[in-house]
Amino acid sequence: MAAEKEATAADPFEAFRKMRETYLEGMSKVMIDAVNTEEYAQASGALLNNYLTLSAPFREALDKAMIMALEQFSLPSRQQVTALAERFTNLEMRLDDLDAKLDRIVELSSVAPKATADIPHEGKRAKAADGKSRQTTNGKR
Repeated sequence: MAAEKEATAADPFEAFRKMRETYLEGMSKVMIDAVNTEEYAQASGALLNNYLTLSAPFREALDKAMIMALEQFSLPSRQQVTALAERFTNLEMRLDDLDAKLDRIVELSSVAPKATADIPHEGKRAKAADGKSRQTTNGKR
C-alpha cells in the first residue's frame, strides 16, 4: 500500500492533467456562449448560403456526370430507385387491401351457408332419374 501512495504522489503529469481539464472547461464555456449568440447564427447562415450558392453549378455538373456514368454501366440512378420503391410500396398497399377484402369475403361466405341452411331451396332445378335437368334453357331441351 505504501508503494501505491508513492506511485500516485510521484506522478509528474498530474499537474498537466489538472491544467488541461481547467483549460477545456473554460474554453467550453466560452465556446457555448459564443455559439449561442445571434451574431454567430447570422454569420454561419451567411457562410452556408454562400457555400450552397457557389457549389450549386459544381453539384449539377457532378449529378449529370454521375447519371451518364450510371447509364453507361446500366445501373439505376437514385431517382429511378426511389421511383421503383414508391411503386413497390403502392403495390404492397394494394395487395394488403386485396388481402383484407378477401378475408372479408371468406368471413362472409362462411357465415352465409349457416344462415341459408334453414331456408328452403325452392328455386333449385329438379333432377330426373338419369341425372339430367328437367328444366329447359331458352325453351330448348
